[in-house]
Amino acid sequence: MNKKSGIALLLFVVLISCNHAPKVERVQEIVTAETVIQAISEPVIPDYSVNILDFDAVADSLADNRVAFEKAIVALIEKGGGTLVVPAGTYLINGPIHLSSNINLFLAEGSRLKFGSNPADYLPLVSTSWEGTFLYNYSPFIYANNCTNVVITGKGIIDGEASETWNLWREEQKEDQLLSREMNHNNVPISERKFGEGHYLRPQLIQFFDCKNIKVEGVKMEDSPFWCLHLLRCENVIVRGVRYDAQNKNNDGIDPEYSRNVLIENVDFNNSDDNVAIKAGRDDEGRASKVRSENIVVRNCNFKGLHALVVGSEMSAGVENVFVGNCSFAGKLKRGIYLKSNPDRGGYIKNIYLKNIDFGVVEDCIYITSFYHNEGEGHVTSINNIFFENITCKQATNYGIVIQGFPEKKITDVHFKNITIDSAKNPISMTDTENIIVSNLRIGELADAPSSVK
Repeated sequence: MNKKSGIALLLFVVLISCNHAPKVERVQEIVTAETVIQAISEPVIPDYSVNILDFDAVADSLADNRVAFEKAIVALIEKGGGTLVVPAGTYLINGPIHLSSNINLFLAEGSRLKFGSNPADYLPLVSTSWEGTFLYNYSPFIYANNCTNVVITGKGIIDGEASETWNLWREEQKEDQLLSREMNHNNVPISERKFGEGHYLRPQLIQFFDCKNIKVEGVKMEDSPFWCLHLLRCENVIVRGVRYDAQNKNNDGIDPEYSRNVLIENVDFNNSDDNVAIKAGRDDEGRASKVRSENIVVRNCNFKGLHALVVGSEMSAGVENVFVGNCSFAGKLKRGIYLKSNPDRGGYIKNIYLKNIDFGVVEDCIYITSFYHNEGEGHVTSINNIFFENITCKQATNYGIVIQGFPEKKITDVHFKNITIDSAKNPISMTDTENIIVSNLRIGELADAPSSVK
């Protein structure tokens, strides 16, 4: 090889090497249900405990135990945390329980926390959120704000006692509901969004706000004033083996909002509203937040109530990487799977995986819509990369499958594989969609060989 040929070959090798050099832009991480579960860890609670009876609690359903719970929690804080044991019996509490870091509220089998219904007992106002808008309101009945390692466990019952009190506020809330939305749209400082006395926004039964390393396991929730378990801006959450009998208005079971790395498993739902509703803020405030809800696994659950699995409608910061699998129908449902938004929301819903889910009789089996409540303008949601596999349903009394996109922003890349709906009044309705991929879909009777001409 002469000198010129050697130089030419060297330049050729250098060019090839440069062309194959690794690119500097970030490679998108591949998220699966397995990687989400692996990233979630159990909270760590110190090996120390106190008994609520040692703080003069009385389990007769009549005496007010609020002070006893406050003293017990202070005693745990002074020791750096531990477990608050609540033995069998009914404990009236006129006001909220405010948890702190490194505490496990353990409700023994046969125990019941029965919350009083005087709104003044849930003051002063606390920082919270209501239907996707941050504001100040009555305290949730069990509340933790900016805490780490907080746990509620045991076989006891958390009873909101709201059916004849707070539940009636639903008919009075419209003015305050609209006011909260106006404050959202007009970017009113959160410090000025004060509700509470003289207003009618019902508090949640349990809310974790800006918390990390959370677990709720085994307990039963009943008679909630509003949403049952609200996970607001939380990370690393386990909800396991929880039971419900929550039949009041807006008694959602579990609402992860602006939250990530959440495992929901082995839950028996019985709610008059959504079983799981994944949210990410509302309208202007949500779009400005940039804190999406992501990496959420729901598995081995029994659905019963209004809707089984819901994304939205408050989801303006975006929802992605949701995995739902191995779940069953346990009773009446209006809709099985419901992804909902409208042109007020913006944001996106993407990378939603639903696999191995059985439904019985529902009104609609699968419903995806960009027109929730037929309202809104200016901020259409992007909905794409939705995967359905091995979904069965015995009967849809209204629609089997509905997809309603938006003319200027179609719903795209929806995949159906092995879908069986034994009967449906209206099998399929799809508008403003693109790239809908179907493999093995049956609605109604399975077709046999074609009949021959006689």
